[in-house]
Amino acid sequence: MTEKLLRRQRAAPTISDVARRAGVSPMTVSRVINGESHVRPSTREVVNAAISELRYAPNSAARSLAGAGRNRIGLLYNNPSAGYLSEFLVGGLDQASRSDVQLIVEKCDIGDHELEVTRHLIEGGIDGIILPAPLCDSRAVLDLLTAAGVPTVMVATGQPQPGAFAVTIDDFQAAFEMTQHIVGLGHQRIGFITGNPNQTASAKRFDGYRAALSAAGVDNDEALVKQGLYTYRSGLDAAEHLLDLEAAPTAIFASNDDMAAATVAVAHRRGLDVPGDLTVCGFDDTTLATAIWPELTTIHQPIADMSRAAVELLVGAIRRQRRAEQEEASHHLLDFTLIRRHSDAPPRRRPRATGLT
Repeated sequence: MTEKLLRRQRAAPTISDVARRAGVSPMTVSRVINGESHVRPSTREVVNAAISELRYAPNSAARSLAGAGRNRIGLLYNNPSAGYLSEFLVGGLDQASRSDVQLIVEKCDIGDHELEVTRHLIEGGIDGIILPAPLCDSRAVLDLLTAAGVPTVMVATGQPQPGAFAVTIDDFQAAFEMTQHIVGLGHQRIGFITGNPNQTASAKRFDGYRAALSAAGVDNDEALVKQGLYTYRSGLDAAEHLLDLEAAPTAIFASNDDMAAATVAVAHRRGLDVPGDLTVCGFDDTTLATAIWPELTTIHQPIADMSRAAVELLVGAIRRQRRAEQEEASHHLLDFTLIRRHSDAPPRRRPRATGLT
């Protein structure tokens, strides 16, 4: 064996190196890698951070000898936000690599096609499935997977179902805190662009907005609420409607960053300054939030971490199912953060700019 090869082998991090970096035992690192549930969330985060820092890659051959086997996980998606989907895929693929599982990504349309794709995966012997929004709220898909006995993780649903694992944030509280923040700036007329009505999280965000207005003693004016579909186009239409009102809002809170970015575009087209004339806030903190000017004040939803957690949950559930171990499905609630950037400010005390000369 050459000296160069020896140096390369010595340089490759081991599970013991990860354990030392994280301050835990090698067995704990193994449990995290294998997606086992009996690990504290804080410990799991420390171990995953150490794995990333050391660029540790589990030895798949050794893990197969230990009985870990290579699982096949399906990820069904139908999401109009490219930024959201990109982050979700990055997180899922990263964790799948760490857990030595194959991630099979399938796009499907809402309607009969989602059932067709789900049946195809079941018939192909898929070991488990991850359902991000909006498919996480498809009752037909969930019933099909439950009947087939396929472990399932719902991600970003506003209403976790019995018998399925779920990874979410508190959408109600997140929207409550953002609305509270906007009220705290001095705004009284706050427009709201709702999310797609076929997603349960949309209702939670709308409820949080209304609850914050009520708590602050601000009237819930239904004229200030406009339906959106989480798409940029629907955000354009909703913003046009809200800014056409005789008593237009001084702030608009959109249920995702795509619709918030569209609102900023409409404001600019009308000659309005953001945030001088109009405060605009979003939700999700996708890459789009910092790709426009002004950068968006938004709710940071840990999309990639939610996807990673979903893969971990699913891997653990599949392996326990194979060992015929009984475990109740669990709901993992991750933290959100209100990120303040440059798109919010107190309302003007003078007439708005009109853009006219």
